[in-house]
Amino acid sequence: MATRDRNGAAPQIDAVSNAIIEQLQQDGRRPYATIGKAVGLSEAAVRQRVQKLLDQGVMQIVAVTDPLTVGFRRQAMVGINVDGDIDPVADTLTALDEVDYVVVTAGSFDLMVEVVCEDDDHLLDLVNKRIRALPGVRSTETFVYLKLRKQTYTWGTR
Repeated sequence: MATRDRNGAAPQIDAVSNAIIEQLQQDGRRPYATIGKAVGLSEAAVRQRVQKLLDQGVMQIVAVTDPLTVGFRRQAMVGINVDGDIDPVADTLTALDEVDYVVVTAGSFDLMVEVVCEDDDHLLDLVNKRIRALPGVRSTETFVYLKLRKQTYTWGTR
């Protein structure tokens, strides 16, 4: 999450920073000199801006893998209903290695959690023995991914 200033405001991102982000979304290993040419800045200026964006939590530069190619054969979204305060449950779920996405929602579920597991047995153990056993969890519904049709990380600069 982005670091907020003293007044609670999110960092302001200008057009040049957006252009830098777009360049890195296309290729996270793109050299700063190449980015600089594309956005009209020096390599040093790009390096400073990228570091500021990283420090503010506006973006991360990470390797994104296809779970299937690295031994994780089961992905699922788990809808969770909670009795009482949602935050402690969300905090605990955030700490689980299998969980890569936690969202507090409005609607049928209090939380939506994306999980990546080795196989169906791993998913069953995670949901049945670890998620459902959490204090405050009232119910869960698991949506098993049969096929991932689209996954993108370019939405941040549209």
